[in-house]
Amino acid sequence: MTIRRGSAYGEVGVRLAEDGVVCRSDADARAVVEAARRDGAPFPAIGLLGGDLCRTLAGPGDEGRLHSAEAVTFTVDVGEVLADGRWHLFVAHLVAHTRSWRRAVVAMNAQWRGPWNLGPRAHPNDGLLDTYDADLTWSDLPKVRRRLHHGAHLPHPGIKERRTRSIQIDMGRPVPVWLDGEHALTARALSLRCRPDALRVTV
Repeated sequence: MTIRRGSAYGEVGVRLAEDGVVCRSDADARAVVEAARRDGAPFPAIGLLGGDLCRTLAGPGDEGRLHSAEAVTFTVDVGEVLADGRWHLFVAHLVAHTRSWRRAVVAMNAQWRGPWNLGPRAHPNDGLLDTYDADLTWSDLPKVRRRLHHGAHLPHPGIKERRTRSIQIDMGRPVPVWLDGEHALTARALSLRCRPDALRVTV
């Protein structure tokens, strides 16, 4: 069940399952869930040692903790994007942008993308994707970039914010799309949706 406002989040002392998979990055976790989907299998439990989802969940990156009484286990959502007739998964974020970054679309399931606080209100288990559709002027770009580290780039008149279960976005022309920090595809039309309560992760 997705998190409710004011309720506790995370199960303290719940260790990573014996058959759980340890991942050191968002891209590693994405590869695990993609492989499970291709095989028609349930997503395995994942232990996170790094990446932006791990940081959002305050994971210390300590592998020993995953199997100790200090472990904390969370249920998280997973993002999906339909592009070029195929569904792709992401655990932390999707980023699509032109070379200049004047036109960019971001969908956040985590709060962070590297050093940037792109999704300051994003929660990994609220059943929603925090999406930002940016169409910026040349003068806007440096101002927005300076504020990204602190999440102070929002609100902005050139950035449309939505918290949504699903959304369709047309980029106007094909652009590269990064999923969990990896260049995964090139697409013009993106159909995004959230898969609630899809995955169990331990930090």
